[in-house]
Amino acid sequence: MLRITRNHPEHRFFFFFDRKFEEEFVFSKNVTPLILHPQSRHPVLWYWWFEQAVPAALKKVNADLFISTDGFLSLKTDVKTLLVIHDIAFEHFPQHVGMLTRKYLQHYSPLFAKRAQRIATVSEFSKQDIIRTYGIEQSKIDVVGNGAREIYRPKSELEIAAARNKFGISGAYFMYAGAIQPRKNLANIFHAFDAFKEKNPGNVQLVIAGRKAWKFKEALDVYESMTNKADVLFTGHLSSEDLASLMAGAIALLYVSLFEGFGIPIIEAMNCGTPVITSNVSSMPEVAGDAALLVQPESVSEIAEAMEKILKDTMLRKDLIEKGFVQKEKFSWDKTADALWISAEKILYQ
Repeated sequence: MLRITRNHPEHRFFFFFDRKFEEEFVFSKNVTPLILHPQSRHPVLWYWWFEQAVPAALKKVNADLFISTDGFLSLKTDVKTLLVIHDIAFEHFPQHVGMLTRKYLQHYSPLFAKRAQRIATVSEFSKQDIIRTYGIEQSKIDVVGNGAREIYRPKSELEIAAARNKFGISGAYFMYAGAIQPRKNLANIFHAFDAFKEKNPGNVQLVIAGRKAWKFKEALDVYESMTNKADVLFTGHLSSEDLASLMAGAIALLYVSLFEGFGIPIIEAMNCGTPVITSNVSSMPEVAGDAALLVQPESVSEIAEAMEKILKDTMLRKDLIEKGFVQKEKFSWDKTADALWISAEKILYQ
């Protein structure tokens, strides 16, 4: 939204928050922030916020368009709506979310998709998934893609060394970036790392960069049972600066999720000049193109073999890095902003 508000000073934008916000989110003079109550941290409060607070606020500001960037919208407003849906993973892996959240999403998401004037989503895969699952017309959905921030770029040896020292990384390392939750497939990453280390017993580590999200116990139970758990380092949530520096220094990014609507870390790694190992399912082949090693995420042996290939084959690493620099040019936040605004204009002016 930063780019959209700055690129279109002729329009006035109202940002709805459900809690105290940081001033950095008020990007431009044409942005007016409004706090709507209550804080929407629970499915019941989601309902109240979108069906009571949001319609009242839209009416008060006399809005021409509601752009909802988180997959939710209001069924009780007449204001035209552009709905952004990143993915509908909960439809395919309902066991990965809590019961109340699952019931809310599975009941309301089809209604939201039908109610919206247009839908923007982040990949062609997600577009086709929404069409198949909710019966939405293809012409109603625009693909807007995602991007990576400028901080994700190749780093100097000094920057990488500083990050390694900060987090106590002593050897070469593979890296996972993202939340710890079932869909991210950390359990198989841990199994694969053990299998990799059995054949490659040198000083190679595995860095897990991300917070504990939900239903993380299974992954951590696997970690506790690992033969090589001493070589696994958890950093917790990182700043973008630290994450980019660690990513730039990794042997490769391990991003072998069971399902993704896009998979931003894939592009972040390519921007950093880091090879990528990712899954051959959902959107990930689309985002990675020919610039990554694709594996079956359920196959521990495939993941481990891909790790060994990238470690030992310097020409393969060089090839993936070069192809990554080409592939990442297809995705940027500038392109995202332009595509999302075109989608909005289709509602406003057509």
